[in-house]
Amino acid sequence: MTEDRLPLAELMAKAGDGDFLRSVAESVLQLIMEADVDGVVGASRHERSGDRTTWRNGYRDRSLDTRLGTLNLKIPKLRTGAYFPGFLEPRKTVEKALVSVIQEAWIAGVSTRRVDELVQAMGMTGISKSSVSKLCKDIDERVHAFLKRPLAGDWPYLWLDATYLKVREGGRIVSVAAIIAVAVNTEGKREIVGLHIGPSEAEPFWSSFLKDLARRGLKGVKLVISDAHEGLKAAITRVLGATWQRCRVHFMRNALAYVPKGQNTVVAAAIRQVFLQPDHQAATQVWRQVADQLRTRWPKLGACMDDAEHDVLAYMTFPEQHRVK
Repeated sequence: MTEDRLPLAELMAKAGDGDFLRSVAESVLQLIMEADVDGVVGASRHERSGDRTTWRNGYRDRSLDTRLGTLNLKIPKLRTGAYFPGFLEPRKTVEKALVSVIQEAWIAGVSTRRVDELVQAMGMTGISKSSVSKLCKDIDERVHAFLKRPLAGDWPYLWLDATYLKVREGGRIVSVAAIIAVAVNTEGKREIVGLHIGPSEAEPFWSSFLKDLARRGLKGVKLVISDAHEGLKAAITRVLGATWQRCRVHFMRNALAYVPKGQNTVVAAAIRQVFLQPDHQAATQVWRQVADQLRTRWPKLGACMDDAEHDVLAYMTFPEQHRVK
């Protein structure tokens, strides 16, 4: 896998389900510390060894603040001497290596050599093959339980997004799609309800993903927000039968592609006036005015706005108090 491993974790963090990310991160760091302290002691827990230099003596609590949230850790204590994990050293940047371990282990499985490099980047001494297997198994079990949990109640709003990651398969680098589903229930609570890795974003891939969500209990979906991927739109219609809204962020990115970079700020500000309107009628009126103003200089941008109007403004027909989300 390539060096850029943060997009998936960032996608999940933005989705608002920090508890899951924190629990996995805590588990990974705990397992790495246990493997590291085995090397310091010269033996695994309860192992008889002539290389043993000391014994374990319980734990002490320690917190670690990260962008994934505050991790509550238990630092192993020794009868003689002291143990302090390298990743807790001041100014030690561990987040990227930690996320890399989690992401690689779940998506592609991890080689001992690669995990050893990542662990050393965190200031530790390395990790054995058996510890790598234990690490991958723990992550796999946690992710599987999280992604297969039943979904109760109605989920009126659903966001679907994807990021592409590079994975090594059979000696070559290939691109895989990591797709994520985030939903809001009738109480306003937002959760990650699905996450899956696949070879592409073609319609069969999305349809299978959405059908699995439905089997787990996802129901009551009224509005689905995503980019304008044709396969995804077809799957939403076929499986969920809900209103589709084109994601404003993706639309803005597409629209600004028709404008010189030096004009991006001005054009974006003009389009955003639409989203400040109090109702669907006013938003539609301002949308058309802005489109007509911009098409005199950028005809393709005007045509883009004409095509996207109904899809981007679909959310305006829903309750005003919900639109902020």
